[in-house]
Amino acid sequence: MAENKSVLQEVDDEARNQAKALVRTARHGALAHLHKASGTPHVSRVGVATAPDGAPTILISQLSPHYEGLMGQPRCSLLLGEPGKGDPLAHPRITVMAQARRVTDEAERQMMRGRYLARHPKAALYVDFADFAFWVLAPTGAALNGGYGKAYTLEADDLRSPVAGGLAEIEPGAVAHMNADHKDALDLYAGQALADPGTGWSAVSLDAEGLDLMRNEQLVRVRFPKPLTTAEALRGTLAAMAKSIRGNAQAG
Repeated sequence: MAENKSVLQEVDDEARNQAKALVRTARHGALAHLHKASGTPHVSRVGVATAPDGAPTILISQLSPHYEGLMGQPRCSLLLGEPGKGDPLAHPRITVMAQARRVTDEAERQMMRGRYLARHPKAALYVDFADFAFWVLAPTGAALNGGYGKAYTLEADDLRSPVAGGLAEIEPGAVAHMNADHKDALDLYAGQALADPGTGWSAVSLDAEGLDLMRNEQLVRVRFPKPLTTAEALRGTLAAMAKSIRGNAQAG
């Protein structure tokens, strides 16, 4: 009998970056948890944002079965990745295995609130209702399907982004400043990630490894040349990126 060969590929930086981009650019996902009453797997569609370290975050109501399910059993999985045109199985996707934690600290809630509403502005209608709460889905591992022949099993550390000191505190002001005064630079950054980006991009969040931009319903991830170690490094990094892109365009 022929020996079975594993279809899994060795995890490298390309796989890690693709996995992180799938998580960072997701606005919706399929949450799998154990239904409290029946004990059977239950899947719900949820809106998604991320914490600064890359962990997915969700906003759900106490009236939903997944809220009750996670309170009883915090182990869960989250499927992310848009199918796009053609065969839906040909498009990259990732299943993040996680341990869910309800956010109770008010400072953390406010940070999560700002990042979530930047991606889901219509959630402002209910985000402060008493029965709604934010949850952090702390990854314990992941299964990445990056396309045909590109299957990986990732560890929690493969999905985790470093956290630069003070960056979370200045993020709201930095994002607002970029959207008010540097719209042209945001369009330049989007052009680094997309072949035909168009114009009109807005910043929605940032972290030590990159910047998330949105236009209409589309999110794109722009990675920094190297991770930030301090909040003070943000301004110089963004300016250098814009200068480099403009220089390359002129040279071309």
